[in-house]
Amino acid sequence: MKRRVTYGVANYAELVRKNGYFVDKTEYLAKLELIENPVFLRPRRFGKSLLCSMQEYYYGLKYASQFERLFGHTWIGQHPTENRNQFVVVSFDFSCIRLGANVAEIELSFNQHCNACLRYIQREYSPWLDEMPPLIMADHASANLDMLLHALKAYNLPPLYIIIDEYDNFTNQLITAHHDQLYYELTADHSFLKTFFKTLKEGRKTGLIANVFITGVLPITIDDLASGFNIANIITLDPRFEQMLGFTQAEVTALLDQIYTDYKIDPTTRPTVETVIKNEYNGYHFLNTNGESLYNSTILMYFLEKLCAYGTIPEYLTDLNLKTDLSWVKRITGSTPTNTEEFVDQLVTENLISYNKNYLISKFNMSTFFQKDFFPISFYYLGMLTKASDFEMRLPNLNMRGIFMEYFNELHQLDVSTKYAEMMQSFLDKPDLPKLFADYWRLYISQLPEAIFQKVNENFYLTTFYSLCSQYLSQWFVWNVERSYPQGKSDLEFVGKYHERHAALRYVIEFKYYSKLEFKKFKTTLESFQLQAEDTAQIAGYVQGLQLEYPEARISQFVIYCVGHQGFRIFEIKN
Repeated sequence: MKRRVTYGVANYAELVRKNGYFVDKTEYLAKLELIENPVFLRPRRFGKSLLCSMQEYYYGLKYASQFERLFGHTWIGQHPTENRNQFVVVSFDFSCIRLGANVAEIELSFNQHCNACLRYIQREYSPWLDEMPPLIMADHASANLDMLLHALKAYNLPPLYIIIDEYDNFTNQLITAHHDQLYYELTADHSFLKTFFKTLKEGRKTGLIANVFITGVLPITIDDLASGFNIANIITLDPRFEQMLGFTQAEVTALLDQIYTDYKIDPTTRPTVETVIKNEYNGYHFLNTNGESLYNSTILMYFLEKLCAYGTIPEYLTDLNLKTDLSWVKRITGSTPTNTEEFVDQLVTENLISYNKNYLISKFNMSTFFQKDFFPISFYYLGMLTKASDFEMRLPNLNMRGIFMEYFNELHQLDVSTKYAEMMQSFLDKPDLPKLFADYWRLYISQLPEAIFQKVNENFYLTTFYSLCSQYLSQWFVWNVERSYPQGKSDLEFVGKYHERHAALRYVIEFKYYSKLEFKKFKTTLESFQLQAEDTAQIAGYVQGLQLEYPEARISQFVIYCVGHQGFRIFEIKN
């Protein structure tokens, strides 16, 4: 039976029932059992909810009869632990909690959600919890949880296994909306939230709760709840768990092997597909920059679902759900407009920004979250930046470059609307890269404020040219940015999609930038400037590797020289 790409499915049993493709991460269940009260933070859409669901089915008493069906094909199914199906599992999802105008309204939503989860457990685990008195749905969630714990003790019942997914979802909304007072009230010593976590802590102390597993995005709230839950063990930066979520290259390769076989996709398309997904979804380094980078697993599955459905690379490579990340950028940096421009401009022009790695493990509170020095740390936890070294961070992939490029255009009021349609249509009718770049310079670069040109470099021109083209030409082309070859990395490549009219076309582009002062050393005008021999040799090395990889491709090679904001020269290198 052909397997399915179950994009967006966060329920493990549903994934198994639908025969969904599955990258086996179950060995981490055994590793997590060695950690008391683990808290694991990862960006949105990295598979946290599926990991929580997997634990619910693995540890839940009520699923013991389904163990072979659910886990027989997995690592943990072949190496089960003693804790398999031993607990009453209570799973909370704090993303369901609604915000209100005051703490009382938030508390009402919190109690409604938690009490509904506890009532569900009382019903679903009725063979074990029949003796338990009924929950009082109008009561506080912490009171009902405490009553459940007392019932477990009184009747010698199995302990609880507590899962809290998206623990900070609703508090993060308060933080980024600058509702400081509400947030402080929520995390105060006698707040309902801290009382709830104190109840969890007491349950762990007595052994009535076997363990508490918590996922989230930011460490702010868990730090501010420390006095109520100071037993939390934050394993986000623990190298043993770096690859627990997200896919390694080996896992992606194995997944593509299955998909290409099951769906009988033309194998000649695979190199292009692999390059596209690596550019768009790979690049995350959460710990060691010398180690293997990770793919954003959920967004990758978005791509693969489209690939299986149509057998082609989808036109739009960014999941629209990811677009909400732009609102995070605006909220975090928006309180300080000057800092906002500096931060976004730095990433667009350099794609590198300095950070203090000590901030990753220091106490992380709401006041520091909005400070300029903490911007890189905040965006690291949000998945928009990743480690480039022990001292600098960068945008992990083209998806994130696109999000910051969109904000850059907005900040500087640059028009990227329909006025570019004519130039793009002209290029599709008759591909002419020099004309396309000239039109980009005339329509886009001419809008830039003078101050920007004090910051520009070759990366800036590469990024803005690629970004503009990708908005209009993504139905027909994909792009490689800094693709690796034995001789180095090419700057930018246009790649005609294999199923579209320009399928065999491939442009390899090398960008060179000179400031006005640097250009003076050539003692010539821009109009008389000549192609430099070292640049010809450099791009020839890339093309040689590319020709071996794609012998049927029609490869054209260009060197583009940009001089400040004075102008440019393009040279096509003929073989």
